[in-house]
Amino acid sequence: MSELIARLREELPAEAVLTDPDVLRSYANDMASFCPAGAPAAVVVPRNVEQVQHTMRTANDLRVPVVPQGARTGLSGAANATDGCVLLSLTRMDRILEINPVDRIAVVEPGVINARLSRAVAEHGLSYPPDPSSWEMCTIGGNIGTGSGGLCCVKYGVTAEYVLGLDVVLADGRLLSTGRRTAKGVAGYDLTRLIVGSEGSLGIVVRATLGLRAEPPQQLALAAEFPSTAAACDAVCRIMEAGHTPALLELMDRTTLRAVNDMTKMGLPETTEALLLAAFDTPEPAPELKAVGDLCTAAGASEVVPAEDAAESELLLQGRRAALTALEAVKGTSMIDDVCVPRSRLADMLDGTAGIAERYGLTIGVCAHAGDGNTHPTVCFDAADEDESRRARQSFDEIMELGLKLGGTITGEHGVGVLKKDWLAAELGEVSLELHRAVKAAFDPNGILNPGKLF
Repeated sequence: MSELIARLREELPAEAVLTDPDVLRSYANDMASFCPAGAPAAVVVPRNVEQVQHTMRTANDLRVPVVPQGARTGLSGAANATDGCVLLSLTRMDRILEINPVDRIAVVEPGVINARLSRAVAEHGLSYPPDPSSWEMCTIGGNIGTGSGGLCCVKYGVTAEYVLGLDVVLADGRLLSTGRRTAKGVAGYDLTRLIVGSEGSLGIVVRATLGLRAEPPQQLALAAEFPSTAAACDAVCRIMEAGHTPALLELMDRTTLRAVNDMTKMGLPETTEALLLAAFDTPEPAPELKAVGDLCTAAGASEVVPAEDAAESELLLQGRRAALTALEAVKGTSMIDDVCVPRSRLADMLDGTAGIAERYGLTIGVCAHAGDGNTHPTVCFDAADEDESRRARQSFDEIMELGLKLGGTITGEHGVGVLKKDWLAAELGEVSLELHRAVKAAFDPNGILNPGKLF
C-alpha cells in the first residue's frame, strides 16, 4: 500500500489523501444494516476533476479497487469499503456551476446536497423535483448513483428522468461526456441512463447536467384515516383509476404512526390502521382534493381531513418524512426494504408483510409512496439480540420474495449494493445478468470500480 499512497500524493495535496486508521473506519460504510465493510487503504477527497482522474489512473495501474462515496446516506451498502480499496469521497466537489432559467437546466458537481440545489433553483422560479427523504443530507452524485426517488415520484418521476448529461471519469482516468443540454436528443446509445443507478460500477460522476421545471404552487394536502390497509390501498387504486395525478400519495400504517408520534409528539391518529396523505400542487387544488376525499370515503375511510393551508400540509409531510427515523428508534436498529409492486397489488404487499411480521414475531412498520407502489417495509430489531437479528434478516428476504411474486422489483429507489445482490440475479435472470457483466467489462476491464456490489 505504500506505493499506492506515494503515487496518489504525487499529484494530490496532502489534505486530499487520508490514511489515519480512525478516519478510515469512519468512512467505511453507509447506513445499511447487515452489509459487511472492509478495511480501506486510503480515503481520497478530491476537489476537482483532474484529482479524480489521477486517482483513477493510479488505482487502475496498481489494480486497486475504488469505491465512490457521497454522503453515505445509502441503504444498500453500495458505498461500503472493500479490503484494500481507495474510498473516493466526492463531498468536496460541491459547486453549483450553472443555473440556466431559459434552458431550464442546472450544472452541478456530485457533492452538491439535494436540498441546497432545490433552494438555489427556487430563487429562479424553478424546481428540481427529486426529493429523497434524506434530501437535507444526500448528494446529487449519490442520488444519481442509486437512481433515487422521493415523495413526489407519483407525479414527477425519479432522478433518472432529470439527468440530461454527465461527465464521468472512467476506470482508466479518461473523461467521458454523455447526454446533452438540449430539451430533446436521441443521438447514439443512452449512456446517461445506463450510468444512472449503476452505483459507481461503471465510472465516477464528476459533473451532471440536470433538467429543471417551473416551480409549482405550494401543495395542499389531505389526510384520510382507514380501518384497514386494504381499504387504504383500495382508495389508492380508485384515485389513480379516476385519472387524478397528485403531487404525492403516501401511506403510513399503524405501527409507523405510533413510532412517529413517539418521536415527534405530532399527535397523528394512532387508532386507525392506515393513514393516506394526498396532496396537489395545481393552481386550484381544492376541487381535486374534494374529489379524492370522496373517493377515500367510498373506499371506507373513517375520516377525511383536508389541510386548511400550506403550513398544515407541510406539517403532515414532516410526519411522513420522519417515518424511517422514527421506526429505527423503535428497537435501535432497522432494515428498510424498498420493494415496488404494481399499484393493483399494493394491498397484497402490505397484507403479506403483516403476515411475515406475525410469523417471525417482529415489529415491521410500513410507509409507502403508495401512488407508485413503492413500499418501505421497515424491520425493527435489537442488533444485540442474535436471534432477533437472524429473524430480521430472514423476514427481510421474505418481503423481497413476496414483492417478486407480486410482479414487483426488489428496489424502487435505494439500489442493490451488497444487501440485495443475490436477489438482483433472481430478478434479472441469466441472460440479462450476462449482458450486465459484459457492459461492466467494457467500462471497467480490470474490475476495479466498486467490486462486489450489484452482481
